[in-house]
Amino acid sequence: MTLITRRSFALSALATTALSACGNGIGGSGSAVIDSRVDSTLNFMYNSYPGTRDLANNASGMLVMPVVTEAGLGLGGSFGRGALRIGSSTVDYYSATSGSAGFQIGAQQFSTVLFFMTQEALTDFRRSNGWAAGADIEYALQDRGETLRAETTTSLAPVIAVVFAQAGFRAGATIEGTKYTRIIP
Repeated sequence: MTLITRRSFALSALATTALSACGNGIGGSGSAVIDSRVDSTLNFMYNSYPGTRDLANNASGMLVMPVVTEAGLGLGGSFGRGALRIGSSTVDYYSATSGSAGFQIGAQQFSTVLFFMTQEALTDFRRSNGWAAGADIEYALQDRGETLRAETTTSLAPVIAVVFAQAGFRAGATIEGTKYTRIIP
């Protein structure tokens, strides 16, 4: 009979989280699959939250993550792949990863779009070796049903994040602390 310790349980949970995140539906099937899913995600967002069209029209660029998988049991993490769009063209592909520790249990998937509202914010993002989402991001939130709320302070922010289409059992979805890294699909 094998004795399972808390440490081995935590390590196996972390490994399972990492492996399940890799199979989040994007896989490694190449840029055409990512682009197709980015198009579908944008269509869903525009139809569900019409206010995002104004954000997109005013943005210098958008980073679209069609599926981010987040899971945790004490230790947790998230992973997703997506594309950076300037206008209607894909210019780069990125992965998003994060890790966490603390009181947490569950798993969920969600979509996220980062709107770079200034050319400077977009340039800083593209020039970075690995950009970490943090205090310089404002969130546009759903406050009632299908309504997207973007306050005055949000509309003046250099980067605006919209998190939507949550599915699963886990409280909240946030991208703070997420590292974005350029990839070649």
